[in-house]
Amino acid sequence: MDEDGLPIVGSGIDLTKVPAIQQKRTVAFLNQFVVHTVQFLNRFSTVCEEKLSALSLRIQQIETTLNILDAKLSSIPGLEDVKFEVSSENVSGVTNGPMAQAATDQQTAGSPPSGQNNTQEEGLQKTEVVTENVTTVAKDPRYARYLKMVQV
Repeated sequence: MDEDGLPIVGSGIDLTKVPAIQQKRTVAFLNQFVVHTVQFLNRFSTVCEEKLSALSLRIQQIETTLNILDAKLSSIPGLEDVKFEVSSENVSGVTNGPMAQAATDQQTAGSPPSGQNNTQEEGLQKTEVVTENVTTVAKDPRYARYLKMVQV
């Protein structure tokens, strides 16, 4: 026995002479462990479910806002022929895991035929010509003082 009165288990003790732990005590410890584990898992699942439902509600609100914005943009005349390009780097940068691989597979499977590709390249060349004629903020004399201040 040590100073606290607990038995010291070591190489000098014959384990055949040590009394067994009572079955009632073992069952009580096991039951306590099971009860606490189940309570923890129930609380954890409740919190996760609440967070998922809040996230689902937020996604629905964003989708509704996006639909409203899309309707407003489609009501503006002259925007029917405006095209934009989403780079594949941004798409693959947003997704991760197995979904990223699936998105990449869908992009490669859904690639347009060569005839459509040529029309897209012509459209890109036209937009490049248009952007060259536009004065950027960096070249605008009204912002020259501000840009100089930012550099300093």
